[in-house]
Amino acid sequence: MNVNASDLPAVPLVGRKPAPTPAEVSAAGLRRARARSGLGRAGFAALFAGGKPQFADALEPVVRVHRSHHPRADLPLLDRAYQVAEASHRGQTRKSGEPYITHPLAVTMILAQLGAETTTLVASLLHDTVEDTAVTLDQVREGFGSEVAYLVDGVTKLEKVDFGAAAEAETFRKMLLATGEDVRVMVIKLADRLHNMRTIRHMKPASQVRIAKVTRDVLIPLAERLGIQVVKTELEDIVFATLHPDEYAETRALITAREAAQAAGEDPLADFAGALRRQLREARIQAEVTVRPRHCVSLRRTRMHRAELAPTDFARLLVVVEENADCYAVLGELHTCWSPLPGEFKDFVAAPKFNLYQSLHTAVSTDPAGVVEVLVRTASMHRVAEFGVVALESPAARADESGGPARDELDRTDPARPGWLSRLLEWQRETPDSDSFWSALTADLSGDGELTVVTEDGRTLQLPVGSSCVDAAYALGEDVGHRCIGVRLGGRLAALSTRLKDGDVVDVLTEAEEQGGPAPEWLEHARTAAARIAIERWLADHPRDGSAAADAVVASAAALPQPVADRPVLDPSILPAPPETPGRERAAVIAEGLPDAAVRLARCCTPVPPDELLGLAVKGGVAVHRLGCPTGTGMVGGGRSAVRVSWAGDAEPGGYMVTVQADSLGRPGLLADLTAAMSAVGVDIFSATVEPPEELRVRHRYTVELPDPALLPGLMKAMLRVPGVYDVYRAVPAAAEGAEAAEAGAVENPDDRSGEGVRPSSGIHSTAAAFSDMGTGVPSPAPDLLP
Repeated sequence: MNVNASDLPAVPLVGRKPAPTPAEVSAAGLRRARARSGLGRAGFAALFAGGKPQFADALEPVVRVHRSHHPRADLPLLDRAYQVAEASHRGQTRKSGEPYITHPLAVTMILAQLGAETTTLVASLLHDTVEDTAVTLDQVREGFGSEVAYLVDGVTKLEKVDFGAAAEAETFRKMLLATGEDVRVMVIKLADRLHNMRTIRHMKPASQVRIAKVTRDVLIPLAERLGIQVVKTELEDIVFATLHPDEYAETRALITAREAAQAAGEDPLADFAGALRRQLREARIQAEVTVRPRHCVSLRRTRMHRAELAPTDFARLLVVVEENADCYAVLGELHTCWSPLPGEFKDFVAAPKFNLYQSLHTAVSTDPAGVVEVLVRTASMHRVAEFGVVALESPAARADESGGPARDELDRTDPARPGWLSRLLEWQRETPDSDSFWSALTADLSGDGELTVVTEDGRTLQLPVGSSCVDAAYALGEDVGHRCIGVRLGGRLAALSTRLKDGDVVDVLTEAEEQGGPAPEWLEHARTAAARIAIERWLADHPRDGSAAADAVVASAAALPQPVADRPVLDPSILPAPPETPGRERAAVIAEGLPDAAVRLARCCTPVPPDELLGLAVKGGVAVHRLGCPTGTGMVGGGRSAVRVSWAGDAEPGGYMVTVQADSLGRPGLLADLTAAMSAVGVDIFSATVEPPEELRVRHRYTVELPDPALLPGLMKAMLRVPGVYDVYRAVPAAAEGAEAAEAGAVENPDDRSGEGVRPSSGIHSTAAAFSDMGTGVPSPAPDLLP
């Protein structure tokens, strides 16, 4: 794979002028360089026009490798591109002193070894001509077609004279946009950077560190996402050697010592590979078993997880078979003849990685070799694992060379376009500032993989590993993210901070209109650049200051975590006290056998018609609870005498106190919306309490007076219609646990379902939903009672 400039045939230098001076970098200098080549305008035109080219000696190594992958390649076109590149760069040298043409030749050799088709090789030969010579993009388009011109333009750097310090960031933005249309742009850039890294020793130390860091933060993650492992691993090792020379030298010393031990006959992996070959032959499985040494960075990672490196840690076994079914047959032989290590098996054949990587990974314990890691894949899987998107080839090239139908375009761009690249292309439009773009780019590429989640309506979302529910909401659109008030994962409510796992089913719950918007705390949970940029922009456009209205303060307190002492509570002392109506209460409920006893409705469960009742004899009269009230039930268990009670048929309809509870997802303005909905029904609110949020879930308790008991179903229905409310039910208010509760002791309230998995109703989307009456003793309302 490694191609050094010294491996290429020397380019004749007879009759050449010295290297151009720095002044010749300008436009005038480029014109002088063209004149210095001796070709002039007519000579350049003749080169572009073609004729009968003869293969140059310097191009022969590239031609041989390219023919091995593409026997029917258009070699005269490749030779003509070399002639143009050689003439254009004539007189230019690299930092190493070598002729500049050695660089495009080496880049083209890398791409030829990857198996790239002819169009990509032509563009790689010409990739620096527009940037560093007098050749124009129009000339490239006229001589080699629009496809080659597009690739050359995609990798051409922007001038620092025009963009200043932002030139590098804007160049990468330009390449990403071009890669969105043709992924080969990034493939050429990766090959270009690989050769530059191979010769980085000729740069100044400060430049070496700067280039290595950019390669580490951007180019290596891009190579990983395109699946080009052979490029990624070599870039990793060179960056490792540049940024951490001492650790690199130490790792190389370990590898050298291991190689010496192998040469002396101490090679347990080779012995295990021989035993595995014999076993597979006996099982009649056609397979090729090879030992693949780890590269420096891989060994360094392994060493960080081992107390001491064993001889089998320096390499892994690769088993290449013919068909997918053979992969699992090999796995069966491995796990039958040797002991598999728990937790080490990974099936990337049935579930490929986001870059289309497929293999079976396992580790088995051997004696005396220790632990051996084994990869099992087919030959086609191996090509994709090594060369990534390049192994899928250009659709046009396959059609032209084989004469068969072209593959669908998605076959070429599948590792890139549907996932990470689509995200980059979306959020880069929202970052006109170069510094913000660069920071977002490096952050987005810093992840170590992707995961797939599915929405309840069947949409598939590709997100980086570590994404939260906030990222999923904004992946559905900025408007959806701003209106998000909660999520369900697998049908159960989850906090927005919850980290997503591959295969999760996500349902984003939204309010009808954008009211509160995202909270600043969401930035702590946002992993994707798109989500962070959208949240930051919204917060900048909607500053929150201390002069907001009281309702906004209360609503914000309900939406964000806070100490219990600071929770928003409507103090009952500032509201009118409920009227004392002992006469009406005596008229509302009849105690059989005790016509003169004082009857009062218990405040812990606030019974109203037509609740089923439980009467208890207490000092001074009869206390009436709802049937099933935990306080009443506890009093019966404590020895209280039960009294048969019933509702009076001629009781006055008004003046019944009732406590209802609403469970919701916190958002600004929720308290105001709930109280407005309740007032619209025609009830008077005597007290309201909002408990502190728990993972964005907020509980509201309201004590109201009903002018008519028949309004209770309508009240609960109206509360459930408020966006963000997912359950409404009768409850025991915490402040109303009086003497009865003290006598009965602490009894769990079955209406309090805080410990259960809360199941939101469809009312979260502002549509009709039946409220919960489980365990409340309130029968479901008749249809004619609902508004």
